[in-house]
Amino acid sequence: MLKIENLKVNYGGIQAVREVSLDVPDGKIVTLIGANGAGKSTTLRSVAGLVTPAGGSIKYNGTELIGRSTDAIVKQGITLVPEGRRVFPDMTVLENLRIGAYLRKDDLSKDIEWVYSLFPRLKERHWQLAGTLSGGEQQMLAVGRALMSRPKLIMMDEPSLGLAPLVIKGIFEIIREINRQGVTVLLIEQNANQALKIADYGYVLETGRITMEGSGKELLENEKVREAYLGKSKK
Repeated sequence: MLKIENLKVNYGGIQAVREVSLDVPDGKIVTLIGANGAGKSTTLRSVAGLVTPAGGSIKYNGTELIGRSTDAIVKQGITLVPEGRRVFPDMTVLENLRIGAYLRKDDLSKDIEWVYSLFPRLKERHWQLAGTLSGGEQQMLAVGRALMSRPKLIMMDEPSLGLAPLVIKGIFEIIREINRQGVTVLLIEQNANQALKIADYGYVLETGRITMEGSGKELLENEKVREAYLGKSKK
């Protein structure tokens, strides 16, 4: 579905992403793990059209995305849940969800009910201002808002950041459920353990380069990954 080849992104004189290549197959969950500053968010922002690469190719179902506007990319079926949630605090839950469908001209009621079925808490609080929600509820709203564009591929940037362990568990269960309902997922996470547990395939990004790749299970069992990102060793 998504094929990135030799992606290069520069910020001034700094190479943030250096010839990254990866594949996201249709219907799968793919994760990118790595430390802060490794280039994970920049890679996702490049796919979303928020960053202009210095070189390489980003193809979605065979169509080149580099040079296309963010709106055009959303229309193609790709959406991004940004790091930090970025909900509109002075608007209600329902108003935030409607903004996620800003490019659509059809009836939104079925999709709103779908989001509420995934996140019953949002239905309970549909009238509430987003800024008064808890961190976990705001993350639910950010994901729900992204789903309102009816994406075929949803990209998530650190969805567990700053959340309590119990809330994190629920967020990852929802990611699995979204995938089961036919949405392909590209996930970046510092919580490598949780991300690799649900991922079909994973890539390790270090200082802008892919250094390892494999199935989620393979990377979970890899000694270097365990020591660097999981804080434990088999020994």
